[in-house]
Amino acid sequence: MPDMLVKLYELPPSGALVERLASHGIQIRRAMAPDKVRVLNWIEEHSSVSARGEADVCFSHTPISLFIATEGKTIVGYACYDATAPNFFGPTRVLDEKQGQGIGKALLLVSLEAMRAAGYAYGIIGGVGPAEFYTKAVGAVIIEGSTPGIYRDFLGSRLVITDSHG
Repeated sequence: MPDMLVKLYELPPSGALVERLASHGIQIRRAMAPDKVRVLNWIEEHSSVSARGEADVCFSHTPISLFIATEGKTIVGYACYDATAPNFFGPTRVLDEKQGQGIGKALLLVSLEAMRAAGYAYGIIGGVGPAEFYTKAVGAVIIEGSTPGIYRDFLGSRLVITDSHG
């Protein structure tokens, strides 16, 4: 999966979308330290153990570089930035049954706005799946030759187990 590049100085505003979601009971907010265990457990359950590892890094930043979408006290989505590498957006996930409501776009926009506020002019969306979504939402473009990019040494499913004698 390739990486994508987005101009942070040309982002559409998130305000109206975040307000519309709030009027429907979906809150988009930055995660807080007391949320850490619940958020990481949710990410591992609904994404992967690798995504949990990336998200865990976000809680070591000030401010925390992870946003969550909640409905009441229930997490329905999340988005990270500055997790695998500085200036990278991702991982991210919205529950299947909540997709199509703008939650993913709102999480993307508030994360990219936070990156812009931190001084970045461009953002990298790492290892994208739905490239069309990112192109439509924020004008992101594929970075040619970026597969596997930063993830080339990622253990993932290539983990090799050896016996205790090496």
